[in-house]
Amino acid sequence: MFFALLQLNEATLYTDLWTVLSLFYLVWIFGWAKNALGSAKLAILFAVIVVYLTFFLHPELVWLPVLIIIFAALGKGVFEKANVFKD
Repeated sequence: MFFALLQLNEATLYTDLWTVLSLFYLVWIFGWAKNALGSAKLAILFAVIVVYLTFFLHPELVWLPVLIIIFAALGKGVFEKANVFKD
């Protein structure tokens, strides 16, 4: 019975992940645009347009910032230890 409660549909998991990523991007782009544009109303319009274009028209671009964040968080230390960027 416990496992019946924990059954996740693959489509549900994918939809939830997509929703979380879209909200994360929306807040992230809004924060940047508010500082860059100086207007909260213009920033929210810009953020909504960018998230709509990214998630609905070009969904393959969604994973690029995720990979960049992971590389920035984890990859920098690995490459410094391996001396990849030193002559």
